[in-house]
Amino acid sequence: MSSTLYDTLRRRVDDGTVPGAVALVARGDDVEVVAVGSADAGGSVPMSRESIFRIASITKPVTAAAVLMLVDEGRVALDDPIAEWLPELAKPRVMRTPAGPVEDVVPATRPITVEDLLSSRPGWGFPSDFSLPAVQSLFQVQKDGRSLQSWPGPDTWLARLAEVPMLHQPGEAWLYGTASDLQGLLVARVTGRTLPEFLAERIFEPLGMKDTAFEVPAAKRDRFTWAFNPSESGDLELADTPDGEFGSVPRFTSGGGGLVSTADDWLAFARMLLSGGGDLLSPASVSRMTGNHLTEEQRESAALFLEGQGWGYGGQVDMVPRDPWNVPGRYGWVGGTGTTAHLIPATDTVTILLTQVAMRNPTPTPLMREFWRACARTGA
Repeated sequence: MSSTLYDTLRRRVDDGTVPGAVALVARGDDVEVVAVGSADAGGSVPMSRESIFRIASITKPVTAAAVLMLVDEGRVALDDPIAEWLPELAKPRVMRTPAGPVEDVVPATRPITVEDLLSSRPGWGFPSDFSLPAVQSLFQVQKDGRSLQSWPGPDTWLARLAEVPMLHQPGEAWLYGTASDLQGLLVARVTGRTLPEFLAERIFEPLGMKDTAFEVPAAKRDRFTWAFNPSESGDLELADTPDGEFGSVPRFTSGGGGLVSTADDWLAFARMLLSGGGDLLSPASVSRMTGNHLTEEQRESAALFLEGQGWGYGGQVDMVPRDPWNVPGRYGWVGGTGTTAHLIPATDTVTILLTQVAMRNPTPTPLMREFWRACARTGA
């Protein structure tokens, strides 16, 4: 497997697609890791297993787990209205029709619940059609999660979101992005702690996720990768340096995509889920987290993001074997900074690919698909 993994990554480093990458495949206690290329712009810092990446949206499963810990403890219930803790969202306005003008709104027919947030169906978020007027309004609030230092504090952000009409009634449709950030705000409001404090104390420290956080301290920046965007010409443009965006904790700590981490840290989180929750989550919560909650119609309407698969809490759930890697029950997600991580309960397998080149759109990159294919070919 190592040869297949290495060859897959080496080809994309050699053709300039990525400066470097780390791939990890774990089957039970058997863990294979390949690090190829460089972590910097000049090729002088070798990529390593210990390299720290901006993991973007593979933050989402971690945030969902935090909410479910509060459910397990009885501090919130799945059917609780979120307005008890997020009163800014107590009286949302909903588009009469998704394609209508933003002024044509009606009241929500019921409150938004905790389960609506977990299943990414609160009414706010991105559909497959970005041109809708309400979506354009949301873009003014739900900005690029890869540049969080420009976001306002959570109270200001919530107040601005409340002014944006919801695209759908609560529970009606799967929409991407906003729900996970609301989950992070919910955790903070319920616990009276910041999201970084709660995640560090309740998830990262117990699991030994020593390099996962919302910032990279100076002592670790020699392991922090540079970040790049692909240009129209195919060249790579520098997006961030180790001393840039993650030099300090931002005002808005995004539950949807704000973490940095390593392959081994995300593996520790995945193993917790594969074990049924360990000391952190109940087996029932893990089952709900990694099981599909969408109807077939909801899955198809979100085809741009889900490609016909399902959604659990914080991550995609494979339902049909559309491609060789789509094993029913496979759970995980992709990150806009070029990351992807999944666990496959049926085979006790974890697959993680970390790169430092951003995705151009919601469609998984060719390298991601090549990595998944390599894993499927070798039985991962």
